[in-house]
Amino acid sequence: MTNVPITPLGDRVVARGIETDNKTASGLYLPDGSKEKSKIAEVVAVGKDTQEVKVGDKIAYKEYATTDIKINDVDYIILKLEDVLATIK
Repeated sequence: MTNVPITPLGDRVVARGIETDNKTASGLYLPDGSKEKSKIAEVVAVGKDTQEVKVGDKIAYKEYATTDIKINDVDYIILKLEDVLATIK
């Protein structure tokens, strides 16, 4: 664990959201307020029962499956391993 103030329990994963580009695939730029929250995050800590993902993995997760928490002005998400849909390379 790399200096993360949260220790996940069991099969929980702690991650930080990854900012998405405000440019569409066709090259149009969107205003900042129109961006949807990305469902992609980087894992920063894993619980002891979590073996399928590791710290540093990029993951896609279910949209409404997270608990959002802010500690020391840093936004984290906590979710169960079953709500992780895939790892991203």
